[in-house]
Amino acid sequence: MSNKENSLPLYQIDAFTAIPFKGNAAAICLLTKEYSDEILQKIAAEMNLSETAYIYIKDFDNYKKESNFRLRWFTPKVEVKLCGHATLASAALLFYELGIEAEEIAFETLSGELRAVKHDGGIKLIFPMNEPTNIDAPTELMEAMGIRSTVNIAYSSDVNDLLVELENKEAVLDVSPDFGKMLDVDLKHEIRGVIVTAKGDSEHDFVSRFFAPWYGINEDPVTGSAHTILTPYWSKKLGKKSMKAHQISERGGELEVKLIEDNRVEIIGKYALVIEGRIFL
Repeated sequence: MSNKENSLPLYQIDAFTAIPFKGNAAAICLLTKEYSDEILQKIAAEMNLSETAYIYIKDFDNYKKESNFRLRWFTPKVEVKLCGHATLASAALLFYELGIEAEEIAFETLSGELRAVKHDGGIKLIFPMNEPTNIDAPTELMEAMGIRSTVNIAYSSDVNDLLVELENKEAVLDVSPDFGKMLDVDLKHEIRGVIVTAKGDSEHDFVSRFFAPWYGINEDPVTGSAHTILTPYWSKKLGKKSMKAHQISERGGELEVKLIEDNRVEIIGKYALVIEGRIFL
């Protein structure tokens, strides 16, 4: 027989989409006390999504009046410093499903304070900008990903992502990595993931895909944190501060991004709640 006292509220939300089963799915657990990292990691492995988020609630009787929350993210393998889609999902849960009174949330995270704002039935995230620096091509890694020709390669030491610009959208769609070979490459830089990107079409300013086999995520459906790198990169190339982005994974995701003051990035997206229940420990 299940014991509700030994369980946690659990939700699954698809982020950067308003349509269930699109965008990027995040699991969210509400915590009222500290649990060991081992337990949090096991839950994330059980959920087997790119990220599981943990929102720390100080007082369940009065949480609707709160506007500051602690937030952590785990992949099925490790804790990560920054995750955009699970932050959007967490804010959407607090604003629209749990009904907190605030219009803006401050999340305490490993990347410092992150802010989320109610925005037209969706969420506006305000994240730090992570401008990448051009580097020489890591030849073995490009070979493992089946990439023969690149326009430019850059690296963000803030979140350890590699950005690879290709000639066009079709080249991005054609990328077919050998993930085993990627894991075997002796890397010069620490890498969380590889962003493959190109200039977009009439509907989108740029497109991208994101691969992170080192973190147990072969291809991430929609990666909010990658857009803290993509936004300054494409802003400089296109001469625009506000842009529309499309992550062209199988599920796909739509984002609006904007460079703002104080080296910050706005990332705007919708959400869809798909699961509500409890996880028993």
